[in-house]
Amino acid sequence: MALTAGTRIGSYEVLSAIGAGGMGEVYRARDLTLGRDVALKVLPELFAQDPERLARFRREAQVLASLNHPSIAQIYGVAEASAATGSGEGPHIQALALELVDGPTLADRLVNGPIPVPEALGLAVSIADALDAAHEKSVVHRDLKPANVKLTPEGRVKVLDFGLARALSEQAAADLASSPTITAVATRAGVMLGTAAYMSPEQAQGKAVDRRTDIWAFGCVLYEMLAGRQAFGGDSVTDVVVALMTREPDWSRLPADVPTRVRELLARCLQKNPRQRLRDAGDLRQEIEAALTDPGPGWTPAAAGPTARIRPAIRPWGIAALLALALAFSWLASVLAAGTSRRRSCASPCR
Repeated sequence: MALTAGTRIGSYEVLSAIGAGGMGEVYRARDLTLGRDVALKVLPELFAQDPERLARFRREAQVLASLNHPSIAQIYGVAEASAATGSGEGPHIQALALELVDGPTLADRLVNGPIPVPEALGLAVSIADALDAAHEKSVVHRDLKPANVKLTPEGRVKVLDFGLARALSEQAAADLASSPTITAVATRAGVMLGTAAYMSPEQAQGKAVDRRTDIWAFGCVLYEMLAGRQAFGGDSVTDVVVALMTREPDWSRLPADVPTRVRELLARCLQKNPRQRLRDAGDLRQEIEAALTDPGPGWTPAAAGPTARIRPAIRPWGIAALLALALAFSWLASVLAAGTSRRRSCASPCR
């Protein structure tokens, strides 16, 4: 249900819509108690119907609220109330009160093409620093992508939705038992956790994930900042999943002035086998800071960067399985999109 200006959820009054995504609809709202504007993320309706799910989510939100870092958008709390409007009491709603961050997203910035190498590396340092701080508290983002990185008017980086993928996916764990190879998809909640182009191979295969999943996504984001295109793209989810599981990024797309040590760092981030991947976000930050301080030799045709030697062997039966998995992703995405369209078309609660 879309909320209108003036709707009250607890001590928060909705001012305007900001946007919507897999994690829920987001509104600018006024905290009437503390007198500040916040981003109010309204969670899927399922939360209001299941006290056990809500309790588990609240426990996870408490951990996320403990993150205190200048490059991480904070969680202020959980708001729970019937949405009050001028016409009376509305449906019961669960929402997260988040730090309101003004400015474009990194995805908006990339619409204009690649980012100059020094600027891209500076942004990457801040993102890696945020990952490092969260990983120290055992919080994994699981959905790092340009759309979840804000660039403030002051030029600072703010990473959004830290850990929410896990908080929501835990609620849907039971729903995925019938689809063990697609653990990133929360069907009952109506969301797909993670964007295929930034999803690690282990996520796509439904395996357990850890901080190395964020390292992979970081590599995808840094590559895109430098090259101006996704590391693993395609015309469909099928194409993207097959690409990230079987191919290397087009390293020739990187600008000639990208330092060799940065190219090598990207190759270590984008190892398909997580055991061969860089493990620590702190090391990421240090390597990039070193490249900014002492770029060293630039790329030359004789040192063309990572090659197919780091690509794991993919057997024919594995490719067939990947195609089936990607088709399942495409089908689920279309079902979720149809469900969202139906909900938005209802003037009153849909039956």
